[in-house]
Amino acid sequence: MSLKFFQLWFTSVSTSAKTVSLWLIRQRTLRIKTYPNTTVGVRRFIVTLMVKEHYCVMEATGNYGFLLLYLLHQSGIAVSLVNPKQIKHFARIMMTVTKTDEKDACMIAMYGEKTNPPIYKMPSQAILLLKQKKTVIRQLRKQLVASKNLRESLVALPYRDKACLRTMDKAIDFLTKQIEQLEAELADIASAEFDKQLKALTSIKGIGITLATALLLATGGFTYFDVSVV
Repeated sequence: MSLKFFQLWFTSVSTSAKTVSLWLIRQRTLRIKTYPNTTVGVRRFIVTLMVKEHYCVMEATGNYGFLLLYLLHQSGIAVSLVNPKQIKHFARIMMTVTKTDEKDACMIAMYGEKTNPPIYKMPSQAILLLKQKKTVIRQLRKQLVASKNLRESLVALPYRDKACLRTMDKAIDFLTKQIEQLEAELADIASAEFDKQLKALTSIKGIGITLATALLLATGGFTYFDVSVV
């Protein structure tokens, strides 16, 4: 049975109203529906689909689109997650220069039909947790560097505000402790879920726990590969 292509494209995701606009294409007919970007709202949309007939194509929109992606996957609906750059290059090939929501929606649906992108493979819960911790650690490290640089610039002044220096010292100490705590939690999860892989990776000269964890995240614990032998 041929799949009916539904193109799901976030025209707007508001962090205040928390709504998501979905552009739906069914047999070349465009219609627009808007649902709350919540579990209840997304499920209201999903119940309109049929597992054996519908196939969804989504542009990668970061964390705000992940709820829809996750619930589609949990519902057994085939879904592909496409890099926006791929759509951009495809539009150039098709010589489409007009940028409207309707044109973009149709272009992504056409991309799905013409290229048959791979079905998205949902990472394990452990991988999802590790990615979140890794992201927060990276941002906290940036804040830590910025805080240290600011403190150094204050020290260089001929007249120093001691209260400001104390505030910066507290901020630096807080960020350092938070990073250390998250790194410990990250290592615990990685060791508990991927002990064998970690031991194998860290046995290689030059690979420590940080790089080994990054490799696990990039490969989904080495589950993203087709290891079948022809």
